[in-house]
Amino acid sequence: MSNYRKGVQLKANEVSVFALGGLGEVGKNMYCVQYKDEIIVIDAGIKFPEDHLLGVDYVIPDYRYLIDNQDKIAALIITHGHEDHIGGIPFLLRQVQIPKIYSGKLATGLIKNKLEERKLMKKANLLDLNPDTVIETKHMKVTFFRTNHSIPDSFGLAVHTPEGVIVSTGDFKFDFTPVGPAAEYAKIAALGAQGVLCLLSDSTNAELPIFTISERRVGESLNDIFKKIESRIIIATFASNVHRVQQIVEACIKTGRKIAIFGRSMESAIKIGREYGYIVAPDETFISAHEVKHLPASEVTILCTGSQGEPLAALSRIANGSHRQIQIIPGDTVIFSSSPIPGNAISVGKTINALYRSGAEVITHSPLTDIHTSGHGGQEELKLMLSLVRPKYFMPMHGEYRMLSIHTELAAQCGVPKENSFVMNNGEVLALTSDSARIAGRIPAGTIYTDNSGIGNVETETIRDRKVLSEDGLVIVAVSVKKQDRRLLNGPNIVSRGFVYMKESEDLIKNTEQLVRDTILKKLNGQKSWQPEEIKAAISDTVSPFLFERTQRRPMILPIIMEI
Repeated sequence: MSNYRKGVQLKANEVSVFALGGLGEVGKNMYCVQYKDEIIVIDAGIKFPEDHLLGVDYVIPDYRYLIDNQDKIAALIITHGHEDHIGGIPFLLRQVQIPKIYSGKLATGLIKNKLEERKLMKKANLLDLNPDTVIETKHMKVTFFRTNHSIPDSFGLAVHTPEGVIVSTGDFKFDFTPVGPAAEYAKIAALGAQGVLCLLSDSTNAELPIFTISERRVGESLNDIFKKIESRIIIATFASNVHRVQQIVEACIKTGRKIAIFGRSMESAIKIGREYGYIVAPDETFISAHEVKHLPASEVTILCTGSQGEPLAALSRIANGSHRQIQIIPGDTVIFSSSPIPGNAISVGKTINALYRSGAEVITHSPLTDIHTSGHGGQEELKLMLSLVRPKYFMPMHGEYRMLSIHTELAAQCGVPKENSFVMNNGEVLALTSDSARIAGRIPAGTIYTDNSGIGNVETETIRDRKVLSEDGLVIVAVSVKKQDRRLLNGPNIVSRGFVYMKESEDLIKNTEQLVRDTILKKLNGQKSWQPEEIKAAISDTVSPFLFERTQRRPMILPIIMEI
């Protein structure tokens, strides 16, 4: 029996669907379809850390199940090139053998860039997919349909199994006047007409009772704004939103402006976008940083990262005056062609305040400007997808719990019985046959914190230690002991870092030193053999409650015993 069947009770003919990431959260998307001894993996994303995850660069899924069952993996299929769908690939390839990775042309370019940086290209077998691609495995077949999103080459897919068809939408919206190719509505409807066993659908904007505005409308608004501005324009957007970047480029060309690019991810996105033909502009449209000051303000646009107020992004550094090459000139117009992601509003607000303080005019997205639209469908689009696909069973994905729950309510409005909708957690397995669906147990599906510097995974204990250090500081207790006759020679000496100001806390430090001295002498007199670890533990166990009693804070205690 495989590790899979030990943890989950499956019948011989059941197809299993489960997520290693992406349920109950927005990010680290990773979904799997398994039939017998074959697994199709859909996406391998990351999630960016929340504020309390100090020193963590990325959050990735726990790959234990795939490590244990890598001989069953038939392919990894990438729906599109956003970080929450491709960012985990380098981490995955270090631990799991993936025979084939299928992705759209632009996603392939972005993945190659990641793997080349990390010297992992030899581990990857990258294959381009298009809407006509058909992947056939021993038991299953995968077909594709084009969707609209905020990045080109976005695909939904249908996994054809012996028990029925499982459709995954990927991230999508319905844009009837898109920038780029239209979604393949006929293919989606044809799948529904043939019969779909289960639908996995994007839930990101399930709370919004809207039909998302077209990306082309954003381009028209940007053109209108650019025509009215005579000063230098600084515009920030998501680097991965290639359609938006192309529209900004077109607006600059129409108004006779040159574009200077700032921010590593923006430079990379434009380089790859131009290489693959998604961003089209004459070479002379783009200028270097040192050319900016030699052109009239009305002929310059600065395109940069930092639309979410990220402290190290180009726009934030420009706003606070720490950018080496660009400073705000009073009269500059700064455009945020984005909306704050939940949790980023405070950071964005700080950046906007700094820009105003420097003399800039700031334009943000509002009902009057229409300079941003989401790449995810609102409720009306989600209902349209449900109506086209007409699934027998429904499993909302890509969203926090409330988003998934609301999506099931929309499904009920579209004719999916409530008992046929499943709000799942990462690791829970949905077992399907042509006429049944049930939750069949769990597989390992935790969260891994990782440090992108190459140090590796960041353990939970490390996060806890960092939290203690950030909130309560560090107390170092250093003593010298003569090992031979177990005699205290020097100290204890106490050093505080981030706990208390030593000069203003002399009595507390002296009392702590006396307490440590008494503790060490007691341990030394009571030991039959030299046990330094016992002494360190005794110091921590004594000092921590003593300091908490007097300060209501629990600093990290670091005992150092120098053996003479």
